[in-house]
Amino acid sequence: MQLKPALAVNTNLLLNDRMHGLNPSLKSTKKAFGESLLALGKEDENVVVLCADLNSSTKTDDFAKNFPDRFFQVGIAEQNMAGIAAGLAACGKKVFITSFAAFSPMRNLDQIRVSICFSDLPVIMVGAYAGLSPSADGATAQELEDIAIMRTLPNTVVLSPVDYEQTKKATEASVTLSKPVYMRLCREDTPEITTASTPFDVKKAQTLIEGDDLTIVCTGPICHEAIIATKKLTENGIKPEVINVHTIKPFDKTLLLQSATKTRLVITVEEHQQSGGLGGAVAEILSEEMPTKVLRIGTRDTFGESGTYAQLKNKYGVDSEAIYSLAVNNINKK
Repeated sequence: MQLKPALAVNTNLLLNDRMHGLNPSLKSTKKAFGESLLALGKEDENVVVLCADLNSSTKTDDFAKNFPDRFFQVGIAEQNMAGIAAGLAACGKKVFITSFAAFSPMRNLDQIRVSICFSDLPVIMVGAYAGLSPSADGATAQELEDIAIMRTLPNTVVLSPVDYEQTKKATEASVTLSKPVYMRLCREDTPEITTASTPFDVKKAQTLIEGDDLTIVCTGPICHEAIIATKKLTENGIKPEVINVHTIKPFDKTLLLQSATKTRLVITVEEHQQSGGLGGAVAEILSEEMPTKVLRIGTRDTFGESGTYAQLKNKYGVDSEAIYSLAVNNINKK
């Protein structure tokens, strides 16, 4: 097979020049959220925060220290937290509610659905420790179904930022939407892919790497696994295009269709069940707009378990090796 040019990083996005390396710089998305939340609190006295006894873990403690009259510790009562948030939002407040994703939106889904989303209230629901990232805490803390659930709720925007810098931008953007927003965050320090100068638009996905042999669509920090796989694929003569879908709802159909028209093979990558999440959204769009072969990488109708983050990504087939193998095995079957 004839070798093609080296990795075509999209320079228009001003990406981190270490993003495709084996030793990228690492930062936490939850830390970015905490920093942005504090900045928003200083700018706007209508910003209020509720937490379900996890303010240290969700990085809302600095906000609590600086604005104690605008921080509400509801304790282990996620349903009550959602109800209080709806009331505050109805009174004109810009409300954030925070917990582990396994507890919110999972434990308080009824209140989120009826009190927040049905009423189309501007509550930003932050699900930290999503995916396999709470690795040592085991299956019950590893939330792998939240994207599928939250994207089906009417009026709701679903965000899954790729890294530290993008989380800051997504947090800032969320308060301008005047809508229910769900934002998914990771526990671990994860690779920095974007920079402070990288453009961010809630309505537009991003082409991180340009290519024409296949399209890899990913969301959240797991996108770095797609970048590592792409580097190896490129070295072996296969040139993928990598798209970061930081906003799962509303979905940027235009960019997806443009890429799929060119490559005719799409692989989706997410730290989530294969059913109903990013892969489900992509398959729905392409089946209606332009039938294309879609292969989905995610956990396969299974719960997680205890282990290191790297071990779990490898066991459940959501790492760079799984992406590389799937691409190589299907590139000639388009």
